[in-house]
Amino acid sequence: MSWSKLQQQLESFLAPALKGTVEYRSTSYRYVPDKAGTCHITVDKKNILNMGDKSNFIDWYQSEIEIKNDPNLEIPVTEAEIEAVRASAKGPIPEDRLKVMAASRKATEHAKELLAAQAALTKSNFVATANKFLASSIEESLESRDILLNVLAVVDKRVGKKRIVNMSETVKLKHPIVQYFYELRRRTV
Repeated sequence: MSWSKLQQQLESFLAPALKGTVEYRSTSYRYVPDKAGTCHITVDKKNILNMGDKSNFIDWYQSEIEIKNDPNLEIPVTEAEIEAVRASAKGPIPEDRLKVMAASRKATEHAKELLAAQAALTKSNFVATANKFLASSIEESLESRDILLNVLAVVDKRVGKKRIVNMSETVKLKHPIVQYFYELRRRTV
């Protein structure tokens, strides 16, 4: 599918309040056949998501430590996760320490998932991922670990006001770029 048709289809799925605000752009190199073009998402004409560019204002994590120390990242811990720590402990542990240990374990797992998703994003092909988004259900895209699929789904008109409001807890576990587009969408709902 040509870029213009793909762009047209993606923009037809944009939430009405985001039309004209969020745009999909592509650059290509006409005389350099071995150089692939780049695709990016702009908000109010500012380049927000360029898959290979880490110089924009959205946090791109370099290590697990950065993720664990990020004050904006909230990782909720369930009672089941606390019980799992209690069960794996060899002796009695104070309740407050159990919560800290469970949060640390979950933060480590979350950090590894975020770094893997970031690495996959920089290597991914925007066109292939956009075609996958158009061919799959909105639920699959929202639940995916692929950052780009999450972004495309969050700005999609098929995600209604109620679902956007109910996603507030799950979005906290997503990459900052997904959180950025979620907040943009939530403000327009």
